[in-house]
Amino acid sequence: MAILKIARMGHPVLRIPAETVADPTLPEIRDLVADMIETMFDAGGTGLAAPQVHVPKRVVVFQVGENRVTGRPLDQPQELMAIVNPVIEPLGEEQELDWEGCLSVPGMRGAVPRFSRIRYRGRGLDGKTIERSVEGFHARVLQHECDHLDGILYPQRMTDLRLLMFSEEAARFPIDIGSNDSGGTVKTRAAE
Repeated sequence: MAILKIARMGHPVLRIPAETVADPTLPEIRDLVADMIETMFDAGGTGLAAPQVHVPKRVVVFQVGENRVTGRPLDQPQELMAIVNPVIEPLGEEQELDWEGCLSVPGMRGAVPRFSRIRYRGRGLDGKTIERSVEGFHARVLQHECDHLDGILYPQRMTDLRLLMFSEEAARFPIDIGSNDSGGTVKTRAAE
């Protein structure tokens, strides 16, 4: 296993759609995932997509700790997981605005609208299908990581660039944000 260099905003690999993986059981995919996990842990992230480590393949790794879940029925902790060729389907139109960060946009935070509930499908390293319906932070992490597979960084999803700031300034001058006009609750956690 190795700690890989993380591509930062501006690198071409982060602007192009990633390639579909033909066979998720190949040893090189398993090795890539092992390196991605080590890199994610070393950088202190919650998730990582292969393009972020300069590999334009549709592979993501992530975990959702108990301290990140909201307690809603479909927002459950998720042990460390790798998904190959993930596909996301929104479950409804409701969106929430919450803070996100990104290992490819270091030192920054932004308020990003995301679908509240999603279904995701993909394949595990054993080739078996993975399918889950999730909400809250779990849904946010998957949407963020899958955006990387389509060449999208979170600032491109933002609707108010006044809410893009350096993490240090966000800590000094916190801003409470609501989920949307429907009166959602105030959010304060950051996704990475």
